[in-house]
Amino acid sequence: MTVQLSSPAGLMQPVPYHHVAIATGTRQVHVAGQIARDAQGRALAPGDLTGQVAHALRNTHAGLRAAGAGFGDVVRLTFYVTDWTPEKIEPFTAGVTRVAEELGLPQPLPPASLIGVSHLFEPDVLVEVEATAVLD
Repeated sequence: MTVQLSSPAGLMQPVPYHHVAIATGTRQVHVAGQIARDAQGRALAPGDLTGQVAHALRNTHAGLRAAGAGFGDVVRLTFYVTDWTPEKIEPFTAGVTRVAEELGLPQPLPPASLIGVSHLFEPDVLVEVEATAVLD
């Protein structure tokens, strides 16, 4: 197995992600920030954080698949969410849950960070997802 995920005792629990990823592969895959846009650049799920999280993860999955990887190979996810407040955790989590089975997204997630930002590159973009994977 290329990637082992764990959450050592003594680190904050419970959280919806693992704290540690150990990777033994030699080929890295870095997927640039993915957003809720289709292949023609049209906005998907405008104003809907849940929908945008789901679409951004689908696009992240497409990037991983193009490199021969999947979410099982991911050692790091970074989510950037505009105008973050703690009240947004429920719609954010609902977006992850919506596509977890469809995309083979492990639960809990690989090590992840959720970073609140004032805005992203377009005013309608509510979330952006980056992924790092390791393959043999």
